[in-house]
Amino acid sequence: MKKTLFILGFLFIINHLTAQKKLLQSGPMIGRVNKIDVQLWAQTKKPASVQFAYWEKGKNQTKKFSEKVHTTKKDAYTAHIVIDGLKPGTTYKYQLYINGKKVSFSYPLSFKTQEVWAYHHAPSDFKFAFGSGAYINDPVFDRAGRPYGGNYEIYQNIALKKPDFMIWDGDNVYLRQNEWDSKSGMIYRYTHDWSIPEKQQLFATVPQYAILDDHDFGPNDSDGSFWNKDAAIEVFNLFWANPKPVSGLKSATYQFSYNDAEFFLLDNRYYRDPNNLTTKDPKTMLGKEQLEWLKKALVFSKARFKFIVMGGQFLNTARNFETYSNHGFDKERLDIIDFIYKEKLKNVIFLTGDRHMTEISLLDNGNKYPKIWDITVSPFTSGPNTHAENEPNRLRVPGTLIMQRNFAIFKITGKGKARHIKIDFYDQKGQLIKSFVIKQDIDYQPYPQPRKRYKK
Repeated sequence: MKKTLFILGFLFIINHLTAQKKLLQSGPMIGRVNKIDVQLWAQTKKPASVQFAYWEKGKNQTKKFSEKVHTTKKDAYTAHIVIDGLKPGTTYKYQLYINGKKVSFSYPLSFKTQEVWAYHHAPSDFKFAFGSGAYINDPVFDRAGRPYGGNYEIYQNIALKKPDFMIWDGDNVYLRQNEWDSKSGMIYRYTHDWSIPEKQQLFATVPQYAILDDHDFGPNDSDGSFWNKDAAIEVFNLFWANPKPVSGLKSATYQFSYNDAEFFLLDNRYYRDPNNLTTKDPKTMLGKEQLEWLKKALVFSKARFKFIVMGGQFLNTARNFETYSNHGFDKERLDIIDFIYKEKLKNVIFLTGDRHMTEISLLDNGNKYPKIWDITVSPFTSGPNTHAENEPNRLRVPGTLIMQRNFAIFKITGKGKARHIKIDFYDQKGQLIKSFVIKQDIDYQPYPQPRKRYKK
Protein backbone atom coordinates (compact mmCIF):
# COMPACT_ATOMS: atom_id res chain seq x y z
CA MET A 1 0.00 0.00 0.00
CA LYS A 2 2.80 2.41 0.97
CA LYS A 3 4.64 1.55 -2.24
CA THR A 4 1.53 2.24 -4.29
CA LEU A 5 0.97 5.59 -2.58
CA PHE A 6 4.62 6.51 -3.16
CA ILE A 7 4.36 5.71 -6.88
CA LEU A 8 1.11 7.66 -7.18
CA GLY A 9 2.64 10.63 -5.37
CA PHE A 10 5.74 10.50 -7.57
CA LEU A 11 3.63 10.38 -10.74
CA PHE A 12 1.57 13.32 -9.49
CA ILE A 13 4.71 15.43 -8.98
CA ILE A 14 6.09 14.49 -12.41
CA ASN A 15 2.77 15.28 -14.12
CA HIS A 16 2.54 18.59 -12.27
CA LEU A 17 6.05 19.64 -13.30
CA THR A 18 5.38 18.54 -16.87
CA ALA A 19 2.22 20.66 -16.88
CA GLN A 20 4.27 23.73 -15.95
CA LYS A 21 6.79 22.98 -18.70
CA LYS A 22 3.91 22.77 -21.17
CA LEU A 23 2.92 26.32 -20.23
CA LEU A 24 6.31 27.60 -21.40
CA GLN A 25 6.29 28.79 -25.02
CA SER A 26 9.93 29.89 -25.30
CA GLY A 27 12.83 30.90 -23.13
CA PRO A 28 13.90 31.71 -20.60
CA MET A 29 16.20 34.28 -22.14
CA ILE A 30 18.99 36.29 -20.55
CA GLY A 31 18.91 39.86 -21.78
CA ARG A 32 21.19 42.76 -20.98
CA VAL A 33 23.55 42.21 -18.06
CA ASN A 34 25.10 45.03 -16.05
CA LYS A 35 27.28 45.07 -12.95
CA ILE A 36 24.46 44.91 -10.42
CA ASP A 37 21.40 43.81 -12.38
CA VAL A 38 20.16 41.58 -15.18
CA GLN A 39 17.00 41.40 -17.28
CA LEU A 40 15.43 37.97 -17.75
CA TRP A 41 12.65 37.07 -20.19
CA ALA A 42 10.20 34.26 -20.83
CA GLN A 43 7.09 33.62 -22.89
CA THR A 44 4.13 31.50 -21.82
CA LYS A 45 1.37 29.95 -23.92
CA LYS A 46 -1.45 31.56 -21.98
CA PRO A 47 -1.87 33.90 -18.99
CA ALA A 48 0.40 32.79 -16.16
CA SER A 49 2.63 34.16 -13.42
CA VAL A 50 6.36 34.13 -14.12
CA GLN A 51 9.08 34.44 -11.50
CA PHE A 52 12.78 33.66 -11.22
CA ALA A 53 14.82 32.29 -8.31
CA TYR A 54 18.55 33.04 -8.19
CA TRP A 55 21.59 32.48 -5.98
CA GLU A 56 25.38 32.75 -6.13
CA LYS A 57 27.02 29.78 -7.78
CA GLY A 58 28.99 27.59 -5.39
CA LYS A 59 27.47 29.00 -2.21
CA ASN A 60 24.86 27.43 0.00
CA GLN A 61 22.44 30.29 0.12
CA THR A 62 18.75 30.65 0.52
CA LYS A 63 17.25 31.31 -2.88
CA LYS A 64 16.11 34.82 -3.59
CA PHE A 65 13.08 35.44 -5.75
CA SER A 66 12.34 38.13 -8.30
CA GLU A 67 9.03 39.90 -8.56
CA LYS A 68 6.16 38.03 -10.18
CA VAL A 69 4.94 39.13 -13.58
CA HIS A 70 1.59 38.03 -14.96
CA THR A 71 1.71 37.50 -18.71
CA THR A 72 -1.10 38.83 -20.89
CA LYS A 73 -2.21 38.42 -24.49
CA LYS A 74 -1.63 42.14 -25.13
CA ASP A 75 2.09 41.61 -24.47
CA ALA A 76 2.29 38.30 -26.35
CA TYR A 77 2.41 36.49 -22.97
CA THR A 78 5.99 37.73 -22.51
CA ALA A 79 7.52 38.57 -19.15
CA HIS A 80 10.42 40.99 -18.66
CA ILE A 81 11.87 40.83 -15.16
CA VAL A 82 14.78 42.86 -13.82
CA ILE A 83 16.77 41.38 -10.94
CA ASP A 84 18.85 43.99 -9.14
CA GLY A 85 21.02 44.13 -6.03
CA LEU A 86 23.54 41.69 -7.52
CA LYS A 87 27.31 41.57 -6.95
CA PRO A 88 29.64 42.63 -9.78
CA GLY A 89 31.70 39.95 -11.51
CA THR A 90 29.67 37.16 -9.96
CA THR A 91 28.10 34.05 -11.48
CA TYR A 92 24.52 33.34 -10.43
CA LYS A 93 22.46 30.26 -11.02
CA TYR A 94 18.77 30.79 -11.69
CA GLN A 95 15.50 28.92 -12.09
CA LEU A 96 12.24 29.69 -13.85
CA TYR A 97 8.92 29.37 -12.01
CA ILE A 98 5.55 29.40 -13.77
CA ASN A 99 2.47 29.67 -11.57
CA GLY A 100 4.71 29.08 -8.56
CA LYS A 101 6.17 25.79 -9.85
CA LYS A 102 9.75 25.26 -10.98
CA VAL A 103 10.37 24.44 -14.64
CA SER A 104 13.23 21.99 -15.18
CA PHE A 105 15.72 21.97 -18.06
CA SER A 106 18.33 19.52 -19.31
CA TYR A 107 21.05 22.20 -19.12
CA PRO A 108 22.13 24.42 -16.21
CA LEU A 109 20.86 28.02 -16.09
CA SER A 110 23.28 30.74 -15.05
CA PHE A 111 24.40 34.29 -15.81
CA LYS A 112 27.40 36.40 -14.81
CA THR A 113 27.32 40.09 -13.94
CA GLN A 114 29.90 42.43 -15.41
CA GLU A 115 32.97 43.17 -13.32
CA VAL A 116 34.12 46.55 -12.00
CA TRP A 117 37.44 47.20 -13.71
CA ALA A 118 37.77 50.92 -14.60
CA TYR A 119 40.20 52.68 -12.23
CA HIS A 120 40.89 49.27 -10.63
CA HIS A 121 42.74 46.99 -13.03
CA ALA A 122 43.18 46.15 -16.71
CA PRO A 123 40.05 44.89 -18.46
CA SER A 124 39.61 41.15 -18.59
CA ASP A 125 39.46 39.12 -21.77
CA PHE A 126 35.99 38.38 -23.13
CA LYS A 127 34.25 37.04 -26.21
CA PHE A 128 30.93 37.52 -27.96
CA ALA A 129 28.99 35.85 -30.76
CA PHE A 130 27.72 37.77 -33.77
CA GLY A 131 25.77 37.22 -36.97
CA SER A 132 22.51 37.86 -38.85
CA GLY A 133 19.92 36.30 -41.12
CA ALA A 134 17.81 33.80 -39.16
CA TYR A 135 15.14 32.25 -41.39
CA ILE A 136 12.97 29.55 -39.80
CA ASN A 137 10.84 27.55 -42.22
CA ASP A 138 7.07 27.63 -41.81
CA PRO A 139 5.49 25.57 -44.64
CA VAL A 140 2.03 27.08 -44.20
CA PHE A 141 3.32 30.58 -45.03
CA ASP A 142 6.50 29.92 -47.04
CA ARG A 143 6.80 30.14 -50.79
CA ALA A 144 6.45 26.88 -52.68
CA GLY A 145 9.61 25.01 -53.55
CA ARG A 146 12.85 24.34 -51.75
CA PRO A 147 12.85 25.57 -48.12
CA TYR A 148 14.85 28.78 -47.66
CA GLY A 149 15.97 28.09 -44.09
CA GLY A 150 17.96 25.27 -42.57
CA ASN A 151 20.79 24.04 -40.34
CA TYR A 152 19.15 25.22 -37.11
CA GLU A 153 21.80 23.32 -35.16
CA ILE A 154 23.95 26.43 -35.62
CA TYR A 155 22.24 27.94 -32.55
CA GLN A 156 23.17 24.97 -30.37
CA ASN A 157 26.76 25.23 -31.56
CA ILE A 158 26.89 28.94 -30.75
CA ALA A 159 25.79 28.10 -27.20
CA LEU A 160 28.51 25.45 -26.93
CA LYS A 161 31.18 28.12 -27.63
CA LYS A 162 30.04 29.78 -24.35
CA PRO A 163 30.38 33.44 -25.40
CA ASP A 164 29.94 36.11 -22.74
CA PHE A 165 27.07 37.54 -24.81
CA MET A 166 25.63 37.51 -28.32
CA ILE A 167 24.53 40.22 -30.77
CA TRP A 168 21.92 39.55 -33.46
CA ASP A 169 22.42 41.90 -36.40
CA GLY A 170 18.91 42.02 -37.80
CA ASP A 171 16.73 39.81 -39.99
CA ASN A 172 16.31 37.83 -36.79
CA VAL A 173 12.88 36.86 -38.12
CA TYR A 174 11.51 37.07 -41.64
CA LEU A 175 8.04 38.58 -41.55
CA ARG A 176 5.96 36.96 -44.28
CA GLN A 177 3.56 38.84 -46.53
CA ASN A 178 0.74 40.53 -44.59
CA GLU A 179 2.22 39.56 -41.19
CA TRP A 180 3.68 43.06 -41.02
CA ASP A 181 0.21 44.55 -41.44
CA SER A 182 -0.84 43.72 -37.87
CA LYS A 183 0.63 43.41 -34.42
CA SER A 184 -0.85 39.93 -34.10
CA GLY A 185 0.83 38.87 -37.36
CA MET A 186 4.21 40.07 -36.11
CA ILE A 187 3.68 38.34 -32.77
CA TYR A 188 2.85 35.10 -34.57
CA ARG A 189 6.13 35.20 -36.52
CA TYR A 190 8.29 35.94 -33.47
CA THR A 191 6.52 33.32 -31.37
CA HIS A 192 6.96 30.69 -34.09
CA ASP A 193 10.65 31.44 -34.65
CA TRP A 194 11.49 31.83 -30.95
CA SER A 195 10.03 28.43 -30.11
CA ILE A 196 12.27 26.05 -32.04
CA PRO A 197 14.14 23.69 -29.68
CA GLU A 198 17.56 24.58 -31.11
CA LYS A 199 17.38 28.16 -29.78
CA GLN A 200 16.37 27.42 -26.19
CA GLN A 201 19.76 26.66 -24.64
CA LEU A 202 21.32 29.66 -26.40
CA PHE A 203 18.60 31.96 -25.05
CA ALA A 204 18.83 30.54 -21.53
CA THR A 205 22.61 30.53 -21.09
CA VAL A 206 23.99 33.47 -23.13
CA PRO A 207 22.95 37.15 -22.72
CA GLN A 208 21.25 38.36 -25.89
CA TYR A 209 21.33 41.78 -27.61
CA ALA A 210 19.77 42.62 -30.97
CA ILE A 211 19.07 45.20 -33.65
CA LEU A 212 16.41 44.96 -36.35
CA ASP A 213 16.63 45.17 -40.12
CA ASP A 214 14.04 45.18 -42.89
CA HIS A 215 12.70 41.65 -42.41
CA ASP A 216 11.93 42.14 -38.72
CA PHE A 217 10.67 45.67 -39.40
CA GLY A 218 8.27 45.25 -42.30
CA PRO A 219 8.36 44.36 -46.02
CA ASN A 220 11.62 43.64 -47.81
CA ASP A 221 13.74 46.82 -48.14
CA SER A 222 11.28 48.66 -45.88
CA ASP A 223 12.01 52.23 -44.75
CA GLY A 224 10.65 55.12 -42.70
CA SER A 225 7.52 55.31 -44.86
CA PHE A 226 6.26 51.97 -43.49
CA TRP A 227 2.90 52.80 -41.96
CA ASN A 228 3.05 50.17 -39.19
CA LYS A 229 6.59 50.83 -38.01
CA ASP A 230 5.64 51.75 -34.43
CA ALA A 231 4.02 48.34 -34.03
CA ALA A 232 7.18 46.74 -35.41
CA ILE A 233 9.28 48.50 -32.76
CA GLU A 234 6.79 47.55 -30.04
CA VAL A 235 6.83 43.86 -30.95
CA PHE A 236 10.63 43.88 -31.35
CA ASN A 237 10.94 45.16 -27.78
CA LEU A 238 8.46 42.56 -26.53
CA PHE A 239 10.65 39.70 -27.76
CA TRP A 240 14.08 41.04 -26.86
CA ALA A 241 15.45 42.11 -23.48
CA ASN A 242 17.71 44.89 -24.76
CA PRO A 243 18.83 47.90 -22.73
CA LYS A 244 16.39 50.80 -22.65
CA PRO A 245 16.23 52.57 -26.04
CA VAL A 246 18.27 55.75 -26.38
CA SER A 247 16.33 58.66 -24.91
CA GLY A 248 14.74 61.05 -27.38
CA LEU A 249 14.72 58.62 -30.32
CA LYS A 250 11.68 56.77 -31.60
CA SER A 251 13.80 54.12 -33.30
CA ALA A 252 15.12 50.82 -31.96
CA THR A 253 18.48 52.31 -30.98
CA TYR A 254 20.49 51.08 -27.99
CA GLN A 255 23.89 51.35 -26.35
CA PHE A 256 25.79 49.18 -23.89
CA SER A 257 29.35 48.62 -22.66
CA TYR A 258 31.28 45.48 -21.86
CA ASN A 259 34.73 45.87 -20.31
CA ASP A 260 36.77 48.16 -22.61
CA ALA A 261 34.35 47.92 -25.54
CA GLU A 262 31.26 49.96 -26.27
CA PHE A 263 28.44 48.94 -28.61
CA PHE A 264 26.22 51.38 -30.50
CA LEU A 265 23.18 49.48 -31.81
CA LEU A 266 21.61 51.40 -34.67
CA ASP A 267 18.25 51.33 -36.45
CA ASN A 268 18.70 51.78 -40.19
CA ARG A 269 14.96 51.51 -40.94
CA TYR A 270 12.82 53.82 -38.81
CA TYR A 271 14.15 57.13 -40.24
CA ARG A 272 15.39 55.78 -43.57
CA ASP A 273 14.53 57.46 -46.88
CA PRO A 274 13.12 55.14 -49.57
CA ASN A 275 15.75 53.50 -51.76
CA ASN A 276 14.03 54.76 -54.92
CA LEU A 277 13.63 58.38 -53.75
CA THR A 278 15.37 60.62 -56.30
CA THR A 279 14.27 64.15 -55.32
CA LYS A 280 16.22 64.44 -52.07
CA ASP A 281 19.95 65.07 -51.74
CA PRO A 282 21.56 64.08 -49.48
CA LYS A 283 19.45 61.11 -48.43
CA THR A 284 19.52 59.66 -44.95
CA MET A 285 19.59 56.11 -43.73
CA LEU A 286 19.85 56.84 -40.01
CA GLY A 287 17.91 60.09 -39.73
CA LYS A 288 19.18 63.42 -38.41
CA GLU A 289 18.42 62.72 -34.74
CA GLN A 290 19.98 59.26 -34.62
CA LEU A 291 23.06 60.31 -36.58
CA GLU A 292 23.61 63.31 -34.35
CA TRP A 293 23.34 61.11 -31.26
CA LEU A 294 25.80 58.58 -32.71
CA LYS A 295 28.43 61.22 -33.41
CA LYS A 296 28.21 62.71 -29.93
CA ALA A 297 28.21 59.27 -28.30
CA LEU A 298 31.30 58.20 -30.23
CA VAL A 299 33.20 61.31 -29.20
CA PHE A 300 32.15 60.92 -25.57
CA SER A 301 33.03 57.23 -25.40
CA LYS A 302 36.15 56.27 -23.45
CA ALA A 303 36.05 52.70 -24.73
CA ARG A 304 39.12 51.19 -26.36
CA PHE A 305 37.00 49.50 -29.04
CA LYS A 306 33.90 51.19 -30.48
CA PHE A 307 31.57 48.77 -32.25
CA ILE A 308 28.84 50.29 -34.44
CA VAL A 309 26.19 47.64 -35.07
CA MET A 310 23.85 48.14 -38.02
CA GLY A 311 22.03 46.24 -40.76
CA GLY A 312 23.48 46.45 -44.26
CA GLN A 313 27.16 46.97 -45.07
CA PHE A 314 28.88 50.25 -44.32
CA LEU A 315 32.24 50.10 -46.12
CA ASN A 316 31.44 47.95 -49.14
CA THR A 317 32.07 50.16 -52.20
CA ALA A 318 29.80 48.17 -54.51
CA ARG A 319 26.57 49.95 -55.38
CA ASN A 320 24.69 46.73 -54.93
CA PHE A 321 21.53 45.85 -53.02
CA GLU A 322 21.45 47.72 -49.68
CA THR A 323 25.04 48.72 -49.14
CA TYR A 324 25.53 52.23 -47.73
CA SER A 325 27.19 53.15 -51.05
CA ASN A 326 24.00 52.44 -52.98
CA HIS A 327 20.65 54.20 -53.51
CA GLY A 328 22.02 57.71 -52.89
CA PHE A 329 23.12 57.13 -49.28
CA ASP A 330 26.81 57.48 -50.15
CA LYS A 331 27.01 61.13 -49.02
CA GLU A 332 25.86 60.19 -45.51
CA ARG A 333 28.38 57.33 -45.53
CA LEU A 334 31.18 59.76 -46.46
CA ASP A 335 29.96 62.20 -43.79
CA ILE A 336 30.37 59.51 -41.11
CA ILE A 337 33.83 58.58 -42.40
CA ASP A 338 34.85 62.24 -42.47
CA PHE A 339 33.60 62.68 -38.91
CA ILE A 340 35.65 59.71 -37.70
CA TYR A 341 38.71 61.17 -39.41
CA LYS A 342 38.27 64.72 -38.12
CA GLU A 343 37.61 63.58 -34.54
CA LYS A 344 40.49 61.07 -34.81
CA LEU A 345 38.36 58.26 -33.44
CA LYS A 346 40.46 55.14 -33.05
CA ASN A 347 39.37 51.50 -33.21
CA VAL A 348 35.97 52.08 -34.81
CA ILE A 349 34.59 48.77 -36.06
CA PHE A 350 31.29 48.38 -37.89
CA LEU A 351 29.45 45.11 -37.30
CA THR A 352 27.06 44.48 -40.18
CA GLY A 353 24.94 41.78 -41.80
CA ASP A 354 22.00 41.51 -44.22
CA ARG A 355 24.05 40.44 -47.25
CA HIS A 356 23.87 36.64 -46.86
CA MET A 357 27.65 36.46 -46.98
CA THR A 358 30.55 37.11 -44.65
CA GLU A 359 33.53 39.33 -45.40
CA ILE A 360 35.87 41.86 -43.80
CA SER A 361 36.31 45.33 -45.31
CA LEU A 362 39.03 47.79 -44.33
CA LEU A 363 39.40 51.50 -45.07
CA ASP A 364 43.09 52.34 -44.58
CA ASN A 365 44.28 55.74 -45.79
CA GLY A 366 47.66 55.61 -44.11
CA ASN A 367 49.00 56.64 -40.72
CA LYS A 368 47.44 60.10 -40.94
CA TYR A 369 43.94 58.63 -40.56
CA PRO A 370 42.53 55.97 -38.26
CA LYS A 371 41.66 52.62 -39.80
CA ILE A 372 37.95 51.80 -40.13
CA TRP A 373 36.82 48.18 -40.18
CA ASP A 374 33.56 46.55 -41.31
CA ILE A 375 32.95 42.95 -40.25
CA THR A 376 29.95 41.47 -42.09
CA VAL A 377 28.62 38.13 -40.82
CA SER A 378 25.66 36.45 -42.52
CA PRO A 379 23.65 34.26 -42.70
CA PHE A 380 22.79 32.09 -39.71
CA THR A 381 20.03 29.96 -41.24
CA SER A 382 18.72 31.84 -44.28
CA GLY A 383 19.97 31.19 -47.81
CA PRO A 384 23.64 32.06 -48.52
CA ASN A 385 24.76 34.34 -51.35
CA THR A 386 26.80 32.07 -53.62
CA HIS A 387 27.89 34.72 -56.13
CA ALA A 388 29.47 37.29 -53.81
CA GLU A 389 32.97 36.80 -55.22
CA ASN A 390 31.84 38.75 -58.29
CA GLU A 391 30.86 41.82 -56.27
CA PRO A 392 33.31 44.72 -56.81
CA ASN A 393 34.01 45.65 -53.20
CA ARG A 394 37.35 47.48 -53.44
CA LEU A 395 37.80 47.42 -49.65
CA ARG A 396 37.36 43.67 -49.12
CA VAL A 397 40.29 42.14 -47.27
CA PRO A 398 41.54 39.34 -49.52
CA GLY A 399 40.74 35.84 -48.33
CA THR A 400 37.94 36.82 -45.94
CA LEU A 401 34.88 36.03 -48.09
CA ILE A 402 32.63 33.21 -46.79
CA MET A 403 29.59 32.05 -48.77
CA GLN A 404 27.90 29.58 -46.45
CA ARG A 405 25.88 29.61 -43.23
CA ASN A 406 28.15 30.74 -40.43
CA PHE A 407 28.62 32.72 -37.22
CA ALA A 408 31.52 34.61 -35.67
CA ILE A 409 33.09 34.64 -32.23
CA PHE A 410 34.96 37.85 -31.38
CA LYS A 411 37.66 37.41 -28.73
CA ILE A 412 39.08 40.57 -27.13
CA THR A 413 42.29 39.54 -25.41
CA GLY A 414 45.67 40.82 -24.27
CA LYS A 415 46.96 43.63 -22.09
CA GLY A 416 47.82 47.25 -22.84
CA LYS A 417 49.23 47.86 -26.31
CA ALA A 418 49.02 44.14 -27.09
CA ARG A 419 45.24 44.03 -26.66
CA HIS A 420 43.59 42.88 -29.89
CA ILE A 421 40.53 41.27 -31.47
CA LYS A 422 40.63 37.74 -32.82
CA ILE A 423 37.64 36.79 -34.97
CA ASP A 424 36.89 33.11 -35.50
CA PHE A 425 34.34 32.20 -38.17
CA TYR A 426 32.50 28.90 -37.73
CA ASP A 427 30.13 26.87 -39.90
CA GLN A 428 26.74 25.60 -38.73
CA LYS A 429 28.38 22.56 -37.13
CA GLY A 430 30.71 24.71 -35.04
CA GLN A 431 33.75 23.84 -37.16
CA LEU A 432 36.32 26.59 -37.68
CA ILE A 433 36.33 28.07 -41.20
CA LYS A 434 38.99 30.76 -40.77
CA SER A 435 40.35 33.33 -38.30
CA PHE A 436 41.40 36.96 -38.53
CA VAL A 437 43.15 39.32 -36.08
CA ILE A 438 42.62 43.07 -35.72
CA LYS A 439 45.27 44.95 -33.77
CA GLN A 440 44.28 48.11 -31.93
CA ASP A 441 45.56 51.59 -32.67
CA ILE A 442 48.03 51.95 -29.84
CA ASP A 443 47.45 55.57 -28.82
CA TYR A 444 44.33 54.60 -26.83
CA GLN A 445 44.36 56.29 -23.42
CA PRO A 446 43.11 53.73 -20.87
CA TYR A 447 41.50 54.49 -17.57
CA PRO A 448 44.24 55.41 -15.06
CA GLN A 449 45.20 52.97 -12.38
CA PRO A 450 44.07 53.84 -8.85
CA ARG A 451 46.35 56.28 -7.11
CA LYS A 452 48.54 54.98 -4.30
CA ARG A 453 47.69 56.46 -0.98
CA TYR A 454 50.33 58.45 0.82
CA LYS A 455 51.70 56.90 3.94
CA LYS A 456 50.91 58.81 7.05
